[in-house]
Parts: sequence; C-alpha cells; structure tokens
Amino acid sequence: GQRDEEEEHHSLGTFTFYLNEPLSKERVEAFSDGVYAIVATLLILDICEDNVPDSREVEEKFHGSLLEALSEYGPNYLAYFGSFVTIGLLWFVHHSLFFYVRKATRLMGLLNILSLAFIGGLPLAYQLTSEFAEKSHNEIEAIQVSCVITFFASIFQFAMWTTALLHEGETLKPFARYGGKEHAFMFAKLALYPCVSLGVFFLTCLLSEFSTAIFHLTQIVIPFAFLALRIFVRISLNVIKSVMSLSRQKVVLLEEEEACLSPTETVS
Repeated sequence: GQRDEEEEHHSLGTFTFYLNEPLSKERVEAFSDGVYAIVATLLILDICEDNVPDSREVEEKFHGSLLEALSEYGPNYLAYFGSFVTIGLLWFVHHSLFFYVRKATRLMGLLNILSLAFIGGLPLAYQLTSEFAEKSHNEIEAIQVSCVITFFASIFQFAMWTTALLHEGETLKPFARYGGKEHAFMFAKLALYPCVSLGVFFLTCLLSEFSTAIFHLTQIVIPFAFLALRIFVRISLNVIKSVMSLSRQKVVLLEEEEACLSPTETVS
C-alpha cells in the first residue's frame, strides 16, 4: 500500500511538472499561423461558391447589371468581411501575445490548441450569420452561436496570458510583466473580445429586433476600438501617475512642515 501511494504521488508530481515544461515557441507560432491562414481561406471559398450570381440571373432579373446583382448579396459580403476582420484581429492579438512571450510552456500550448479549435469554427459562424433569413428566430440563434465561438476563441487567449503571468520571470519579457509598460495595454487587448462578445450575446437576448445590426456594428467598431485602445490606456495610466504624484507631494510637504515646527508647537 505504501508503494502504491508513492507511485501515485510520483505520477501526480510528474503530471504537474509536465504542464510547466518548456515548449518550442516557434512550433506553436508556426502551427497557429497555419490554422489562421486556412480558416481565412475557407471564408473566401464559401463566398466564391455560394454568393456569386449566375450569368443567366444577371441577364434576366437585373437586366445585365452585375453591380445590382452583387448588391443583393450585400449582407453575405458584410458577414464575410466581419468574420475576416474577427480572424485578423484575433491573429493580431495572438501575435502580440507571443511577441511578449520569451518561453512557452506545455500548458500554454494546450490552451492555444483550445483557442484554435474555436478559431476553426469561425467559418461556421459566417455561414450561420449569412444563411438564415433576416429578423428570424434562427438568425438570432446563429448570431448567439457566433458570439459564443468568438468568446471561447478569445478567452483561451486570455487564459494563455494569465498562465504566462503565473511564471512571468521565465515566460515573459521584462517590459510585459506585471507593472511593465506594456502590461496594462496587453491586458486590455486580450480582454476586449471576451467582453464585447458577451455584451453582444446579452444584447441580442434583450433587443432581438436589432440583433443583426448590433452584431455587424460591433464587428465594424472593434478595429477602431483596437486603434483607440492604446491611447485610452496611455491617458488612463498618465492620469493615475499624476494623481499618485500629487498625493506623494502632499505627503512630502506635510512631513517638511512637521519637521520645521518646534517640539512645543508639534505637541500643541
């Protein structure tokens, strides 16, 4: 019995140590880039297969005008561009994350695989949001499924960052560690997509009539939010630093006044 307990304790220790073992950062990045590239390619293949008007239809229904025929597929193209932007921005966040990572671990690799599994579901999200009729119950559910896929794809990226912070001395570069100049901005970037996807999910539950407009509007706004995020974080950090410096100056002035006072004045 004692031997079995020792073997069980040894196996648990080996499993814990196995998750913290280093993993090739270059292999993780190469595999991730390949998945992102394939997923982005699948989106345009769906466009070419399902959303190109037939030549007879252009002649008969739209009197030979190709632009009018393409305008009928406008919502499908909008869904495509929104999905492509989502993939592009998630890849950008992934690139930023591994730019600050000095050494990856096996646990980070596992979380990266889970994130890529939901990234691979984004073509499904595109098909769901472009196929169903507007303002129908199925369209609302399709948008909610898309929000869930985006949420899990991004939350596992956030989990990778949290895992790296647990061993930041080994895994992260100095300027990206807790308290570093890039830490706050990286935290905000990784938290943006999970918060937005959850917000859109609950808004579609409350405002079902405007669910499609809300979903596509957020897909368009998020790239501008990424551009404005660094400015917002910089301004917030400068405001916090100025408030902290003012409070320190007040403390120093009070200490200097107390030092200038005589002992009798201090007692009084």
